[in-house]
Amino acid sequence: MALVPYEEGAGWGARQLHSPWATYRFASRTIRLRQDWRRLGVAAVVWDAAVVLCAYLEMGGIDLRDRSVIELGAGTGLLGIVVTLLGKRFFTCLFKAIYSCSARVTITDRAAALEFLESNVQANLPSELHPRAVVKELTWGKDLGNFSPGAFDFILGADIIYLEETFAELLQTLEHLCSEQSVILLSCRICYERDHKFLKMLRSRFSVYEVHYDSSKDVHIYKAQRGSRKDDF
Repeated sequence: MALVPYEEGAGWGARQLHSPWATYRFASRTIRLRQDWRRLGVAAVVWDAAVVLCAYLEMGGIDLRDRSVIELGAGTGLLGIVVTLLGKRFFTCLFKAIYSCSARVTITDRAAALEFLESNVQANLPSELHPRAVVKELTWGKDLGNFSPGAFDFILGADIIYLEETFAELLQTLEHLCSEQSVILLSCRICYERDHKFLKMLRSRFSVYEVHYDSSKDVHIYKAQRGSRKDDF
């Protein structure tokens, strides 16, 4: 999904995309991510949609603690790392913090991106949280047997709807991962006709609502659920 070559000098923000590192501050921690667009294309750089969704989750309207969360097309791993940090719940036993009820986070991408993704996840999570974040291969529409149907409370994706040829497989994957209670959060720009096409396809299978818009980055966050539910978080 995310493995698309990126031409040097093309588009906005080229200098940022070419940088070998990207640094952010979320969940009271500095997160420093490796980038490698020459080798992995857009899978290996941080995009605004991921940053906006991290900020939205950090605002605190969603309780991620003790929830099962999966990220699709994780790329550098920023979103999955932040979700793991925000979802921690611990108690103290003999002066040692034990993360017993933290979020269970599955961070996915295609096979070629996994080693890169894993290195960022391991480098940016405290050792106590490493067991709570699992990096796993997922090619949309093809690896679904490796994931229990309806097993996730939250399905997250940032900037994953840019390739029209993957839309059908992405929707198939969302349907497989969702239960009646699951919440999908997708963060993206809406710039092209294909973006509107995907939203129309999504609305044919889920109830879809815009829950946030960052005007400074022109990024929308959509919430989707099965049926006609419109639950508050």
